[in-house]
Amino acid sequence: MTNYSETRRQSLHMAMASFALLLRVLTWWQAALCAVTAFLFNLFVLPRVGGASLYRPSDAARGYPLGILFYPLSILVLILAFPRRPDIVAAAWGILAFGDGAATIVGTRTQGRHLPWNPDKTFAGSLAFIMAGGLAGTALAWWTRPAVSPLPPLFFTLGAPALAAIAAAGVESMHVRLDDNISVPIGAAIVLGGLALIDGASCAAAWAWLPTSLLYAVLVNVPIAMLGWRAGTVTVSGAVVGAVIGIAVFGFAGPAGWALLFASFVAATVSTRLGLKRKSVLGIAEARGGRRGPGNAIANTGLAAFAATVAALSPYRDGALLAMVAALVAGASDTVASEIGKAWGTRTYLFPTFARVRPGTSGAVSLEGTCAGLVAALALSALALALGLVKGNGLWFATIGATAGSFVESSLSATLESSGMLDNDMLNFINTALSAACAVALAWMVTR
Repeated sequence: MTNYSETRRQSLHMAMASFALLLRVLTWWQAALCAVTAFLFNLFVLPRVGGASLYRPSDAARGYPLGILFYPLSILVLILAFPRRPDIVAAAWGILAFGDGAATIVGTRTQGRHLPWNPDKTFAGSLAFIMAGGLAGTALAWWTRPAVSPLPPLFFTLGAPALAAIAAAGVESMHVRLDDNISVPIGAAIVLGGLALIDGASCAAAWAWLPTSLLYAVLVNVPIAMLGWRAGTVTVSGAVVGAVIGIAVFGFAGPAGWALLFASFVAATVSTRLGLKRKSVLGIAEARGGRRGPGNAIANTGLAAFAATVAALSPYRDGALLAMVAALVAGASDTVASEIGKAWGTRTYLFPTFARVRPGTSGAVSLEGTCAGLVAALALSALALALGLVKGNGLWFATIGATAGSFVESSLSATLESSGMLDNDMLNFINTALSAACAVALAWMVTR
């Protein structure tokens, strides 16, 4: 493919965001129809009008361009997920188009310092992502703001896209083969959707107690993070990220939320150390002797910290706390199931085919590990109930959500982790996100 140019491809990638301007005047179904049309155009027409020159070598070898097809599909998903919020769709679209495009162009043209966790990415590329994506997301959110009723708060329009761009840049920097046209808009949409729940009245009410709560959070979490590092349970960077997450959970969800966070960490850490000798002999022990790094912390508890923030700053406290609980329960119970299965599982199978495999295989489940995970999920959910974080059936919603998320993660792990499409941290994040969504959906269906 001598005519291929990455700069040309990324320029078109960014130019396509101009169609986001139409979201101000289109209905959601009209916008969805346009996204479907764009997909069909990219699939059938673009290659015949010279678009094949935009194919990367891997696309040419495959015979069709996955990235160019995923782009309109991701926009379609955004439209269907937020039919009444074209500003969120537009902001995520701008972050995808300009953030990802700028990161690729800058990253390939500069020889800056590479990211420690991904040698294929540079700090310059990630900074370009944040700046270009944040500006484009903010501009498009502001342009489509008049199409939303009631009008979104100005602080959301001007601030949320920047925060979403930071989160999406982190997703884009991960060392996985999942196409950025999928992962980036989903990451941005999660942040934008959560921040859209925050309102001024709730923020004003929280101001009466939040500064004091955050002060106590710092005093509690910084020493504990240092002790965890000295005890060898976390790496230095893991301790720093863990402290930030702990401060957020304690500050926004109070001591009860932090107690559940700490219990989930203890459950995961203890289960990792159990049967360590057998795991080491089999070559399936956790890396770094089970010490948790920053990726582990973000994947298993990052969403919980975000949900705790939404709980404190929005009128949807109960739902956000349920999402926080389900995410924490999912992260811990999945680790317990995996580690107990590796330590004492007699027979392990792939889910959902149930083909028998050796212990430690990606996506493998065992009866012993599954039972241990269920017990851990129920115990942690019961603790959340006792702490007043959830009410009544919230115990079952969190347990069912965590269990469902764990099985979905096992299925994805068996098919996508071995191929390098997803790594363990991204799978864990998907697990916590699906578990939280499932728990909240169950609560909505039962209580509506």
